Amino acid sequence: MKVAGRVIVKRWPPAITIGDVAAGLSVALVLVPQSLAYAELAGLPAHVGLYAAAFPAIAASLFASSPYLQTGPTAMASLLTVGVVSAVVVADGQYAATAALLAILVGIARVLVGIFRSGRLAYLLSQTVLTGFASGAALLIIASQVPDMLGADPRSDGVLGGLASVSGRPDTWERESVLLALLTAILMVGGRRLHAYFPGALLAAVLGIGWSLVVGYTGPTIGDVPTGLPGLALDLPWGSLSDLLVPALAIALVGFAEPAAIARSYAARDRVRWDPDREWLSQGIANIASGLFGGFPVGGSFSRSALARAAGTRTRWSGAVAGLAVLAFLPFAWLLAPLPEAVLAAIVTTSVLGLLRPSAYPELWRRSHPQLGIALFTMLLTLAFAPRVELGVLGGLGLAVAIHLWRELRIDVAEWEEAGTLHLKPQGVLWFATAQDLWDRCVTLLAHHPEARRVVVHLDGLGRVDLSGMLALQGFVQDAQAGGIDVVIADVPPQTERLVRDVLGDED
Repeated sequence: MKVAGRVIVKRWPPAITIGDVAAGLSVALVLVPQSLAYAELAGLPAHVGLYAAAFPAIAASLFASSPYLQTGPTAMASLLTVGVVSAVVVADGQYAATAALLAILVGIARVLVGIFRSGRLAYLLSQTVLTGFASGAALLIIASQVPDMLGADPRSDGVLGGLASVSGRPDTWERESVLLALLTAILMVGGRRLHAYFPGALLAAVLGIGWSLVVGYTGPTIGDVPTGLPGLALDLPWGSLSDLLVPALAIALVGFAEPAAIARSYAARDRVRWDPDREWLSQGIANIASGLFGGFPVGGSFSRSALARAAGTRTRWSGAVAGLAVLAFLPFAWLLAPLPEAVLAAIVTTSVLGLLRPSAYPELWRRSHPQLGIALFTMLLTLAFAPRVELGVLGGLGLAVAIHLWRELRIDVAEWEEAGTLHLKPQGVLWFATAQDLWDRCVTLLAHHPEARRVVVHLDGLGRVDLSGMLALQGFVQDAQAGGIDVVIADVPPQTERLVRDVLGDED
């Protein structure tokens, strides 16, 4: 590229910067405690989160288009994982292997989307569906963590049942667990008020470990943590493949909404282009890497991406730095053994509070009742189908499509009369499904004004017009002219001019 007499060569891949290294190390400090917490949310041993934090971050950095997107364990991906795997696994000792296989299948689905350049699937889920799903998922995540924060053993199956069982038995609560959970929440929530990138998760983990070692915490901890690098996880339950295919496709779509929103948001702020196809590919490769090394499905983290951006990252290599830092920590992972489960539960709970978004619902009520219905329906389905939460978002998507089709199948015609001229203004989408409806409405309105000898049809209220719709309009024009009525086509939108000219000739 030549600019002002100079030739500028854009380096690919981009060179790593000091800002990338600083951002990657900053992210790693937050990523370690978060990955432990999210692994337990997914129903897996805490140390598995370290594998899902290290290898996917490195793999994603090789293909990502966004310099800020940080890939690894997230609360949403963990909840989707536990829902699918817990419903599929029947054999003892197969849970972790099934989660790894699920990650590989999710990765393959996303890689295929990227290869076939179908990245626009990222826009398939509407904002209202995502709002309802996020709220329902956040409620389930919080409910699942309450027993650990209280140090109580739930005596009922299911997330909501477990919450009800421990909430009604305060005598079973462990005081130390409650105290540590409260202190963690203060560090996480209060720290954010001091500064948006306050390392609350890291400090909470240090506090928990220190409490266990100094005070002698007697509640549940994460226990022994394997050290060293994991081997390739190739001994997977391939017999469960048929049960995992459809859920994997659902997670591939639903779980990509988060990283897509992150990359798109920062691209808009910094006025740079992002490539959804490359992002699908990078997220797919990341999930395959996670599964091959014994991890579980991963996604993009809002909080860690924001931290990387604030810390000065300039290229996608900050994710690789974060992953390598986690790998370097693995030989010292035994230090995490005394970390109380209550601390991890509080980290998860406070991390998902932002997903609740209670203010979004009054806003939807004010702007669109149908969209509010979609959000509430999605949230209720997510809660009702727990732990298969992906069914909730698919149900919400189905309702959104149904409402869209219902609107597309309706066409209204406003009418008024001025000085013996009848004015008709169709409003909606004029296509083959609404063509007959338009013809019927126009003929009916014409019959209600038998004295009118001139009709003006205004087309500026139509959002889209196809050939079938225009042919229906042509039929009305011809029938009216045969009855001795002068018909004028007015206010033709620019995108419709050619079609009107081709079908109606000079009637406009």
